[in-house]
Amino acid sequence: MESRRDEARRQFKQMLLAIFVISGIVLAAVLWWMSTQGDLRLHMVIATIAGVFASMLLGAGLMALAFYSSKSGKDDDAGHAARGRDKPKKP
Repeated sequence: MESRRDEARRQFKQMLLAIFVISGIVLAAVLWWMSTQGDLRLHMVIATIAGVFASMLLGAGLMALAFYSSKSGKDDDAGHAARGRDKPKKP
């Protein structure tokens, strides 16, 4: 039986794969649409690849990390540690 963290890690890897595939599809669609609007120049293609692909990966990747942290139990560990510090000390 898989542990909670192993299951979360497996799901995180699946999410990353889906993010890469979807980002590639969106990037291809954007480049296709830009080619219908006029000539594509090399600097425009490079800037589009960097902007669209990096933005999608960053945004979706950070969201995937938030889900991973929650599912793996790391948020629970941090919450318990924070609650321990908030307790008043006994004299």
